[in-house]
Amino acid sequence: MERELTPFIQADLASKMVFLSGPRQTGKSTLALGLARTRPNAQVLNWDVAVDRRVMLDQSWSPSASLVVFDELHKMVGWKAWLKGVFDGRVPGQALLVTGSARLDTFRQSGESLAGRYFSWRLHPITVKEWVAASAAMPEAALARILERGGFPEPFLADQATDAERWRQLYLEGVIREDILEFSRIGEIRAMRVFVDMLRNRVGSTLSLASLARDLQISPTTLGRYLEILEALHVVFTVRPFHRNIARALLKEPKVYFFDTGLVKGDEGVRFENACATMLLRHAHFLQDSAGRAMTLNYVRDKEGREIDFALCENGEPVGFAECKLSDPAVPPYLAAIAARFPNAGASLLVRYLRQPEQRGGVAVERAADWLARLSA
Repeated sequence: MERELTPFIQADLASKMVFLSGPRQTGKSTLALGLARTRPNAQVLNWDVAVDRRVMLDQSWSPSASLVVFDELHKMVGWKAWLKGVFDGRVPGQALLVTGSARLDTFRQSGESLAGRYFSWRLHPITVKEWVAASAAMPEAALARILERGGFPEPFLADQATDAERWRQLYLEGVIREDILEFSRIGEIRAMRVFVDMLRNRVGSTLSLASLARDLQISPTTLGRYLEILEALHVVFTVRPFHRNIARALLKEPKVYFFDTGLVKGDEGVRFENACATMLLRHAHFLQDSAGRAMTLNYVRDKEGREIDFALCENGEPVGFAECKLSDPAVPPYLAAIAARFPNAGASLLVRYLRQPEQRGGVAVERAADWLARLSA
């Protein structure tokens, strides 16, 4: 299937080089190969392949190549300075696409040596909107498949659910065994594996690192570093509480969600909330990458412990609230109160199984699948 980002990346390649990052096995290389097939004499070079690595180090790719793809380039020592020289000295009209995962995405935040030379995009798992557009499936069917298989392309498109589960087991083991060693020591792998399993049972709940650290018999500082590694590897992402005082919000406990909904251990409600989180994050990232908008995904919690699952914010101000429910269409009082407090933001109750959408005061009660299909990506 053609990914929804393809035409956007195609357009950006006309003016700058493009960085494509995202979780492992979300289809970055496949998307790059698809772009290469549409361009004359395109070359795809993978740092992990010895022959390709030599071509990259010698800079001996064809000058007639209209597109050169550098896959896993971030594994090269000094790759940023090298890439700056390649970009500045390239043949006029030659497009450059750089793909990678963890370290490449981290570079987005500190790319001073390449400032002004690139656009960046983040490829996420398949969403309801993307599958509806690619297959003409109904939103409800798309959401059901994501909840069963997760949104990563290989398990999502697999013929059998058992094939998806076999993929997932190997995927998680591969991330822990191979990728984490780029950031951590081999002696920490066992503790990291246990930590991941603990997180799989705590999706959607506020995360107390101090409590988990006591259970693992390690320091909260070490566990915080483990969480940062898992975020850098796109295994999990954190959602922090909304608060106008940003420093205060960062000190409050985050919630953790998995990029792969299939990794979540819990009932259907927990998996549904995780799936909504992944699609809202992709929506926020798409608005950042396509329009430069300062979007964040947060949750809301007051002093009495009342919560709203998600608050989408721009420049620190809420532009939308969403609460996820499996079947109960009753509007929670706190959601109604927040809708009244922020009337311009919009508030939605996303119900997985809903007979009829309706507007109740400032809250729109929506079929979750239909609402998710209307997100930007």
